[in-house]
Amino acid sequence: MSYKKIIILIIFLFAFLKVFNIIINDNNISLEKEKKITGKITGLKKDEDKTVIDVKDKYKYRITIYNDFDYELGDNVSVTGLFKTPNNNTVFNLFNYRKYLLTKNIKMISNNPKITLISKNKNLLYTLKNKMIKHTNKYKTKAYLKAFVLADTSNIESYVMKGYRNIGISHLFAISGMHVVLFLSIINKMFKNLKLKKIIIFLFLLFFLFITGFTESLLRCSLFLALSHINRKLNLNYKDINVLLMTASILLIINPYLIYSVSFMFSITITFFILLSKKILRSKNYFKNLLIISVVCFLSSIPILASNFFKINILSFVFNLFFVPFVSIIIFPLGVITFMFPFLDSLYLLFIKLLEYLTINLDKIKIFTFVISKPSIVVVILYYLFLYLMIIINKKYLILYLVILIFNLNSKIFIMNPEIVFLDVGQGDSTVMILPRGKAIIIDTGGNVFSKSKIIENKTIPYLNSRGINSIEFLILTHGDYDHMGEAMNLVESIKIKNVVLNNDDYNEIETKLIKLLNEKNINYYKGLEKLNIDKHQLKFLNTRIYDNENDNSNVIYYNFNNYKFLFMGDAGIKKEEDILKKYDLKDIDFLKVGHHGSDTSSGLEFINSINPKYSIISVGKNNRYNHPKQSVLNILSNSNIYRTDLDGSIKIKVNNNGYIIKTCKP
Repeated sequence: MSYKKIIILIIFLFAFLKVFNIIINDNNISLEKEKKITGKITGLKKDEDKTVIDVKDKYKYRITIYNDFDYELGDNVSVTGLFKTPNNNTVFNLFNYRKYLLTKNIKMISNNPKITLISKNKNLLYTLKNKMIKHTNKYKTKAYLKAFVLADTSNIESYVMKGYRNIGISHLFAISGMHVVLFLSIINKMFKNLKLKKIIIFLFLLFFLFITGFTESLLRCSLFLALSHINRKLNLNYKDINVLLMTASILLIINPYLIYSVSFMFSITITFFILLSKKILRSKNYFKNLLIISVVCFLSSIPILASNFFKINILSFVFNLFFVPFVSIIIFPLGVITFMFPFLDSLYLLFIKLLEYLTINLDKIKIFTFVISKPSIVVVILYYLFLYLMIIINKKYLILYLVILIFNLNSKIFIMNPEIVFLDVGQGDSTVMILPRGKAIIIDTGGNVFSKSKIIENKTIPYLNSRGINSIEFLILTHGDYDHMGEAMNLVESIKIKNVVLNNDDYNEIETKLIKLLNEKNINYYKGLEKLNIDKHQLKFLNTRIYDNENDNSNVIYYNFNNYKFLFMGDAGIKKEEDILKKYDLKDIDFLKVGHHGSDTSSGLEFINSINPKYSIISVGKNNRYNHPKQSVLNILSNSNIYRTDLDGSIKIKVNNNGYIIKTCKP
């Protein structure tokens, strides 16, 4: 083995050990303490109702402020308040905020602490960046100028960014090689005969990295360019792919948490396969080469898209044939020119409106967008193995790649046993039942009238999609309280629902609005059911009588699979529990979804002793204003194993012929 290969191997192994170490030792010990820090404001983003800043002391902290904030980047401040480690995702497979912050070297956060100015900024670089931010704020197109000049896409409307992602062109708005190449080309032409040109390029790259916040894709691009330059100057003759591997390894050695960064994975993976495809990019036809690159980018991005977003648009490589030249030749360069010459703002706005119009209307064509389940690590390896073999050896390996893709797109049909997931929806209730072949039942949707959090958009549907599910067989609503069905209309608007089941009493205002929507969408709805049969699975509704309150009129549901018994109580109180005991013979319940979030109006001693639950699941919000669950109820349930969504996150129970497995998704 040559010394050059040994160098690559050593760097790679060192990076592997660093990454392996953080994965193995990632215990996520939750810390929460009052402290005071002093440091420099290194990041700042303003939203409508809050400002988010990063403060660099010995470590970096993320601070969220919900009142007026007039400080700038580079200001030295004192921050006093409660600091804590950020939470993991509490719903399986979804976005992990803690790991995201770790990619930015942020390990603690604080909400609305006391901030005191120590001294104003005196740093030239921060002064320039502050001026650039203020400069862009004057434009009608400021959202895109910030995206292309400052690498800040936070001002682009969320529905527009979602559209870019859905049609597969969101990568065009991440500062990367395309943008750097344009800037370097301009510098090359401006200083073509100047001996200090390379120093100017080096200083520009450092400055550009600084003003863009050292984004992962730009770090990869800049380090790759620097190593490539060294490779040529020293005649080391490393192949570009080897330089890329060294680039990735060095960045992971510096910050191993980048392994959790989606943009880093996109940047490294797509660049790797583009470099691998050099030998098939020999055509002089620009559009033919662009088509090959678009296909390679699309195929190499599918495992990452499937692992993080659970949707793919199979025509995204076709869309890129238009949008790549449109953005790289018109939108991005014109944005840079507009940044320097404000009178072009109105003209630039026309092109932006055209870009958004095309994107939004293409996104409406849903027949090309498919839900794809989160693949296992084995499936991801097979994807990339067959793609590698397709490029290097024979195009026929594309068939095997497509076989894996078809399997991934239809993985729900391979679900053989039931899965019951009690979602963490805060102070509310929502349970996802996934029966064999991916048939989904939702019991309640959750809902928080005091929160802007979008449960359906951020939790329920993404989780279903991560299991490859894009429709719901039955939405069962236990009763009409907002914390149980407040998100029902959003769910009906967002995903295909075949049937809805309501409880027995009169419809309240929320239920009436829902029924109007169901009629508009021709969705079947029922009330007063005694049982529900789906294939070989049966849900029984334990009906008793009509009560004078919404909680006792809750649908109480009994489900038995392989003699494992589940009981879902809704918000049923002690009166209904007593009536259930008189009418039904319930013994030795394995899994009890505790009534009314652990309120002392439910879970009476006689009822619990009679059904004798082995496991009790309480769906409850952290630090909720009702102080649920009550200690008296916890005492009554003490003979069972208690799980709580505020402490354990979502709780998954997988049942099979040999038993069951319980998993939690702790904060």
